Amino acid sequence: MALNIEKIDGLKRTDYCGNLRRDDIGRKVTVCGWVQRQRDLGQLIFIDLRDRTGIVQLAFDETTDKEIFEKAFQIRSEYVLIATGEVRERSSINKEIPTGEIEIVPTELKVLSVSETTPFEILESTNVKEELRLKYRYLDLRRPPVQNAIMFRHKVVKCARDYYDENGFVEIETPIMVKSTPEGARDYLVPSRVHHGKFFALPQSPQLYKQLLMLSGFDRYMQVARCFRDEDLRADRQPEFTQIDLEMSFVNEDDVMTMNEGFIKYVFKKTLDIDIPTPFERMPYKVAMERFGSDKPDTRFGLELCDLSDLLKNCEFKVFASALQSGSVRAIKVENAADKLTRKVIDKLTEFVKDYGAKGLAFTRFTADGVASSFEKFLTESEVDAIHTRLGAKENDVILIVADPKDKVVFAALGALRCEIAKRLDLIDPSKFNFLWVCDFPLFEYSEEENRYVAMHHPFTHPRIEDIDRLETEPASVLARAYDMVLNGCEIGGGSIRINDPSMQQRMFKALGFTDEDAQERFGFLIDAFKYGAPPHGGMAYGLDRLVMLMLGCESIRDVIAFPKVANSGELMSGAPDFVEQKQLTELSIAVTEKAE
Repeated sequence: MALNIEKIDGLKRTDYCGNLRRDDIGRKVTVCGWVQRQRDLGQLIFIDLRDRTGIVQLAFDETTDKEIFEKAFQIRSEYVLIATGEVRERSSINKEIPTGEIEIVPTELKVLSVSETTPFEILESTNVKEELRLKYRYLDLRRPPVQNAIMFRHKVVKCARDYYDENGFVEIETPIMVKSTPEGARDYLVPSRVHHGKFFALPQSPQLYKQLLMLSGFDRYMQVARCFRDEDLRADRQPEFTQIDLEMSFVNEDDVMTMNEGFIKYVFKKTLDIDIPTPFERMPYKVAMERFGSDKPDTRFGLELCDLSDLLKNCEFKVFASALQSGSVRAIKVENAADKLTRKVIDKLTEFVKDYGAKGLAFTRFTADGVASSFEKFLTESEVDAIHTRLGAKENDVILIVADPKDKVVFAALGALRCEIAKRLDLIDPSKFNFLWVCDFPLFEYSEEENRYVAMHHPFTHPRIEDIDRLETEPASVLARAYDMVLNGCEIGGGSIRINDPSMQQRMFKALGFTDEDAQERFGFLIDAFKYGAPPHGGMAYGLDRLVMLMLGCESIRDVIAFPKVANSGELMSGAPDFVEQKQLTELSIAVTEKAE
């Protein structure tokens, strides 16, 4: 019998495959989905039918209509079927799946679509290269773990909408095509056909619009917002991403932080049945950098940084002495690890810290055979003793030191090194969810590339009240009313109390090196709006993709996005970005020139 594609007419799904249980025995049901596999045992044929809820077994035996039996014989993996039949108890129970106690004996069976052999098998786990899976992402999305991640993401979004709605927030959409106001990451630009030579930008965030909504009287706003940044990719970054974005009027930092601790508590309980303790620890930026070398510290393990600079201020060792002219010498102690951190391993770690700007990695290993060090012979006995005492070093410990004239290099190198060692030595408990707030950020950071101060967060962040008088005279000392929520070494959200005074905003722009003309050209609509009564306000935004990734313990945010981009910002499945027809470019008055190699 030839296998024909049939229409669904006359049949209607009554149940999802993965929802059927022993209580359904005796019921007549209709299910549909994709064939996971067909097993031909001669007088018996079994088909595992899969949909997004799970798998159910279809059983064909001597009681099955001959035509249906012959049709089942021809069915292959990934064919699309709809089947009606009676639920009965399975003769051989499969405890590995929720539907393992029952099966369906079809009395009607239709093949709705056939499938060629897929480039890879649709399995729970797979060793297939990610590039191939992303090229055929629509097939990869059939795999249960990928579908489960996408459905979990849906639940998190629903929790956000429910929680903020219950707390008086109004969901409002803000524009996708906006004015380009470059100050931070690069914008994605959209040429206008009507206004030749002019461009829209895709929003890096809804920042300005949500502030204007506060001015408009919507005192609590939220949005599940699509955002775009033309920047290099990492495992936890994409060129287009989703934020849970919110803003509140008549609030201070405590109000915003308490509201959002409540959301985290709510979403973890609803989706993972985990009780997250609140309030979260609040850690000043300076403390985070000095203890962990990072403004997003992973506090699930120790390996904290220790400043040795004061012990070595009169040191004659050139490497340390030159570093101390403007920077620092800092260390981490790895307990009971001399047998694991061999000289060969330390050589690899030395190359690792060089990726973060460090020139090298000094070490001391306390072994049963004695002390082996790359630097102690250049120090005095009292300096060596002081280092050992401060670090509390003992047998089988290892001391690792980075010295540099720039503190930010020392922090970056040791901050990354402690995380790398924790992974190598299996010091991280993956079941832990360690939340904290990092606050009291510097308002500005100096950009050597631009030779000026730039906003560490954005130009609309309010300075700390007690620091305002130093805004023009000592900008490096001014702290921001900003706060980042950190989970297990990742920033999952951040925000601030905003400037709502037009004169203060003008001072901020001047401190950033903007002329009055520049400020008016870029942000004039916001400055003008502030003249008409802007309430004090603040807010924050979560990286939804990153939050879901961490909740599920995934390696990359690509695992929780339906159609993600790869490292070059392209999409392997559709081939985007791609060339367009000359006609389209002509309409937009755009000429494409070849870029020199």
